[in-house]
Amino acid sequence: MKARFTPIFCLLLLIVPISCNEKPKTLLPTTTMQIGSGNFVLEKAITDHDQEVGLMHRDALDPGYGMIFICQKDQPQTFWNHDTHFDLDLIFVDSKSHIVDFKKLKAYDETNISSSAPAQYVIELSSGSVARVGVKIGDVLSLPGDVLDAAHHPPD
Repeated sequence: MKARFTPIFCLLLLIVPISCNEKPKTLLPTTTMQIGSGNFVLEKAITDHDQEVGLMHRDALDPGYGMIFICQKDQPQTFWNHDTHFDLDLIFVDSKSHIVDFKKLKAYDETNISSSAPAQYVIELSSGSVARVGVKIGDVLSLPGDVLDAAHHPPD
């Protein structure tokens, strides 16, 4: 009887999660960053492919998580919410780490939304995050070293 119990028990371990406190799974390398009063885990979208896909095809974006798009230079940045299942707050940040603009995107909205000022970084957070953490245009963010390195050393 013991021999039958072990394979069934092992199978159940594969099916039933061990912890309800699991962190959301991310698809890209992450960094941590303080934005206003909030701390966030941000996936780093560095390559053209990662930036094109962004947060598409995901069911949700948990509070405290987001994505940072690391571009090679300051320029107007344009985004849309194609195949993105949830509303987003966008924070546009220039090469000197100043917040230069905010935008909101509705789920599945394919309208192109551009920053009103040149930006090198764009941070996507769940809707309502900007108001919750209390940031405003002109605030200076402390960009993590790995983000700054990626901006200055693009992938091949």
